[in-house]
Formats: sequence, structure tokens, C-alpha cells
Amino acid sequence: QVQLVESGGGLVQTGGSLRLSCAASGRTFSFYAMGWFRQAPGKEREFVAAISWNGGTTYYSDSVKGRFTISRDNAKNTVYLQMNSLKPEDTAVYYCAGGSFPYYGVTRSPDLYGPGDYGMDYWGRGTLVTVSS
Repeated sequence: QVQLVESGGGLVQTGGSLRLSCAASGRTFSFYAMGWFRQAPGKEREFVAAISWNGGTTYYSDSVKGRFTISRDNAKNTVYLQMNSLKPEDTAVYYCAGGSFPYYGVTRSPDLYGPGDYGMDYWGRGTLVTVSS
């Protein structure tokens, strides 16, 4: 069992930056692919970014590519999402998720599973990011 707790959300102006963190419990964290998803008001939850078990492979949605960076520190059982050049349309609740498999994004892709749990096994409760115009 893995528990995930997000932090780092808040209010930021357009063009600003935020860094989200996701702390994981459980000794098997380092074997899991991890991802970030978000849900804006009135919309379905969508995929944002994913990282492989060892950090060697990353995968991004087109909407955040070039602006967001996902990373992980397995020694600290933590995954991060650095968000730069934020836009009002990035406003959402951001969720951390983990899967009991090493890779996520290409073969095991969010499009394969669709909205809902996106094939992920564990979810945090989310942290709110609000980008003001």
C-alpha cells in the first residue's frame, strides 16, 4: 500500500512559477512510475506528466510540455512538478498518482485508459493551484 500526500499549491500570477511535491509512504515507491494529473472546475481529470521508476523517462501532455518538469528523489520518496510560465488555464486541483509498474506514458499511456483512474493504482487528495490573470 502506498499513500501519497501533495503540497505546494497556492495562488500565483500569470507567468509565475510553483513547485509541487508529493511525499509517498511505502518501501516500494522507488519501483513505481509516478504521475501528475489535474482537474479544473467543471472538467474531467486530465493527465499532466509522468516519470519512470528511476527517473530516466518522462512524458508530458502537449499543454504543459516545455513549461512543466517532473522529477523524483527516490531517497526521499518524493516526486516533484516544477511549473513555470503558468497560465490561467493551468488552474486546477493537481493530483499525484502512482502505479505498480515501472513505466507510464508511452506504451502504458493515459490515452489507453482514459479519464478516471488512468490506470494508476494510488492517488493523493490533491493540491489546488490557482493562476490569476
